[in-house]
Amino acid sequence: MTGPTTAGLPGAPLAPGSPGSPATLPGPADLRTRARRVLAQTRFETAAVLRNGEQLLLTFVLPVIALVLLVRTDVVALPGGSRTPAALAGALALAVASTAFTSQAIAVAFDRRWGVLRLLATTPLGTRGLVAGKLGAVVCVLAVQTVVLLGVAVLLGWRGEGAGPVTVLGGALLILLGAAAFVALAMLVGGTLRPEAVLAVANLLWVLMAGGGGLLVPLATLPDSVAAVVVLLPPGALGEGLRTLATTGSVDLGALAVLAVWTAVGTWLAARWFRWD
Repeated sequence: MTGPTTAGLPGAPLAPGSPGSPATLPGPADLRTRARRVLAQTRFETAAVLRNGEQLLLTFVLPVIALVLLVRTDVVALPGGSRTPAALAGALALAVASTAFTSQAIAVAFDRRWGVLRLLATTPLGTRGLVAGKLGAVVCVLAVQTVVLLGVAVLLGWRGEGAGPVTVLGGALLILLGAAAFVALAMLVGGTLRPEAVLAVANLLWVLMAGGGGLLVPLATLPDSVAAVVVLLPPGALGEGLRTLATTGSVDLGALAVLAVWTAVGTWLAARWFRWD
């Protein structure tokens, strides 16, 4: 005869594997499994970007053209004694927006149409895993873009003036936060709208961000009423933060805060409204 069981009684220990028991909490093995899934998705996303000619035009060629034009012409007034640091900061900001937002939003929208995301929905990757994989791919592509843009800047006469440890670390933090914010917004746009609408919206926003959104054009050259709004948006915060860092060597904490808020809000909205098909 078996003795009385205490399972289900108030204060009794939960059975292993039951909801809420310690066994259901993610352990080291679960975390390693999730990390492997994200890394696999990161490799897939990175290869997809680097094999796509249209995305290479958007993510590599256009930022390089913008850098050359900003350095060699006086169309846009730039802060600092030399035009190259501010121009490089603007080109890096444009590269982040191109790779993390425009390219990713369009890719997600058409992956939904072609059924790729429906297949991913049957895996344990999940929305957060997909966002993490895309962010990892963006970081990998941005690392290559940064090297390319730095090389072009050197060819244009830049010799690393002001590139101290604070500048490097601050720039990396701004770029990572900017990439996170733009990827979250790309998932929101690409995961909710029709592909044709995403194609139009993403390209239109790219033009607006590059022209008057603070990526390439300093906020000081914009009307005060416009600048007051743009500085609170991801492109304005990223562009102005990188320019301030490149020309003064100081980290713009306000820009970091804006990007952090947009990252949190965009991630929550993407997880809430994202559609797999």
